[in-house]
This record gives sequence, C-alpha cells and structure tokens, in this order.
Amino acid sequence: MKTYKNLGGDSGIIAYEFGADFIRVKFSDGSLYLYTHTSAGIQNIKTMKQLARNGEGLNAFINTTVKYKYKKKER
Repeated sequence: MKTYKNLGGDSGIIAYEFGADFIRVKFSDGSLYLYTHTSAGIQNIKTMKQLARNGEGLNAFINTTVKYKYKKKER
C-alpha cells in the first residue's frame, strides 16, 4: 500500500492501493475497505484514485459520496 499524503492534515486515511477496477483504502483505526467499479461506480473510482494520488480530499469524498458503496470491509 502507498502512504496517503494527507496534505490537508485532517484525514482519517493513512494508506491506499488500487488496480484497474478497484481502490482499497486503509483508515487510521486499522479498518480496510475495498471499493470497486461494481460497488461504487466507474467514475467514483476514477475520482477516488485521483484524490488518492493528490493526497487530499479522499476522506471527504468517501464521506459525502461513496461511504456505504464499498464491496467489502476487509478489516
């Protein structure tokens, strides 16, 4: 997993990884969520990947747009 930059300084996200059709997000409490094209939508996954690369805004996007659209909670 790659460390999330957290440029805003207030994110609960600490790491992420992604593949062609998914993004996996790890939070500071140790929880790990898998979001996929099927569960959250292709455009939302594209947006999440870009926010993860940018290191800012991913936590807010998850909370406002895809909060419960994960495929599974892995941890």
